[in-house]
Amino acid sequence: MRKKTFPVIAASFGIALAACGSSSTSSSSSGSSGTSASNLPAAPAQITVGTTYSGSGSFATSSLPELAGLKFWIKTENAKGGVYVGGYKKRIPLKLIAYNDLSSATTAATLYNQLLTQDKVNIFVSDFGSVLTAPAVSLAQAHKVVLFDQTGTGIPFFTPQNKYIVLTDLPESSIWPNVLAKFLISKQIKNLAVLYGTNDFDASQATTLKSILSQNGINVAYYQGVPSSTTSYGTLLQTISASKPDAVLEFGYAANDTPFLQNVQSSGMHFKMVFTVFPGQLLSLFQQQVGTAGLAYTYTYGTNFYVNYPTVSEGLNSSQFKTQFAAAFPGQLNSLSLDGYNTGLVIQASLKNAKSLSQTDIRAGAAAASGHLNTLNGNFVINSEGAQTGELLPVAQLFPSSSGITLKAVYPASQATGSAVYPAPVG
Repeated sequence: MRKKTFPVIAASFGIALAACGSSSTSSSSSGSSGTSASNLPAAPAQITVGTTYSGSGSFATSSLPELAGLKFWIKTENAKGGVYVGGYKKRIPLKLIAYNDLSSATTAATLYNQLLTQDKVNIFVSDFGSVLTAPAVSLAQAHKVVLFDQTGTGIPFFTPQNKYIVLTDLPESSIWPNVLAKFLISKQIKNLAVLYGTNDFDASQATTLKSILSQNGINVAYYQGVPSSTTSYGTLLQTISASKPDAVLEFGYAANDTPFLQNVQSSGMHFKMVFTVFPGQLLSLFQQQVGTAGLAYTYTYGTNFYVNYPTVSEGLNSSQFKTQFAAAFPGQLNSLSLDGYNTGLVIQASLKNAKSLSQTDIRAGAAAASGHLNTLNGNFVINSEGAQTGELLPVAQLFPSSSGITLKAVYPASQATGSAVYPAPVG
């Protein structure tokens, strides 16, 4: 008897919503070796893409636009007759199967397992972030199915033993702070406070930053991990303030960054520099929830959403995507929707290079695309472990403007669209 499942989005965009078992299983087996032209199975009627998303809960604000970006890619390719598969020398229509994990890693694990064992999807895609990606990593390894990891950047996912993961949209999280550390050094900041969530994504950033700064003689006077569920920072801020930092850096998810910035503002405390992770990815949301005064002159990671890529080797360029996506999914255009679309482009390039739809050939297709794929998200490069190393995130600062808040990259100089204001003005 089929298990009871959570609400599903089955998006075929004009393709009959037939059960995907018979059409997909013949070409989705992993196999230990690639498929030659002589034993290539018949092309399936459709390629199934399986994922989960957070329809509610703490990750919904990031997960839903990311899902919209993936759906937009499927819609765009299906309008052409499907995605091109190199081994078959033809386009094959795409079908999306997406289950609501409710921002729960436990629920996500159950649904990921369903996608692999019952739906037997050809293309396996994880939900947003490291917390919801983690259960997919182990399942993908166990079932020998390639995981297209959108934004789960935790260090433990990428090992020599794991041959079934491809990080599509962001660098592996331990290298995120490299540019940030250089910026702090360039500003001759000598005393820092670092607060971080005790999850793979945030803790790896804090570890890297502290290591680089310590090697350069910069004192991290306050260094504290807190549960990822933390939403009250009043007492923590008092302790941080007592350390008299030249900069305060908080590594959290969007659900942490928002109350942190709100608490800084409501406390009346003033710091020379405040850095949080997610305003650069969800700027409109943060402007609504934190306001111009709470965001003004704070820092964040810049993303490729704010960089113009007029020339690409796959998919739409920056301006084309923003125009077409905004028309198709009003109100969901942001950095995460670009990530979801870019995931599709990485899948697309992998399939173009793949000799078949075996998982071994799909992974080989991704490796072949590495270093040669240029999209609206920059240059796609993965190492032998599947970790993205092709882009480093610039440091950005948020400036008050007539429209509310404007994000400008301020470091490094090669990517800068503005000059950093440090220390932040009072009031």
